[in-house]
Amino acid sequence: MGVAVVNGADDATLRTAAGRIPGTGLAGQPGTIGIAAHRDTFFRGLRHVAIGDRILIETADRDFEYRVVSTTIVKPEDTWVLRSRGDEALVLVTRYPFVYLGHAPQRFVVRAVRTPVPVAQS
Repeated sequence: MGVAVVNGADDATLRTAAGRIPGTGLAGQPGTIGIAAHRDTFFRGLRHVAIGDRILIETADRDFEYRVVSTTIVKPEDTWVLRSRGDEALVLVTRYPFVYLGHAPQRFVVRAVRTPVPVAQS
């Protein structure tokens, strides 16, 4: 599943793409990248995510691979899920439950950590 990511996580942005949550990091830098999208469009596939799944972030310069390490369900105000833990992490956020009419009351959060870059063999 390929999803375009733009800056911002307001309603207008999320109608057209996934959005990088303001104040979160960028791919390839220490810290946490937070990306939000709607559960019934761009993040529909998150309902099937599993620990160990691979997530690829492609930028104009290079690709970054992350592996899913956890999923959790939180309240909308639980922004602690976006805090940096000193590693390079990716946090995907969408409304939950997946099957719900209207504005779902919770958030489904996927946390993934960047996989180490392989060391070149000499």
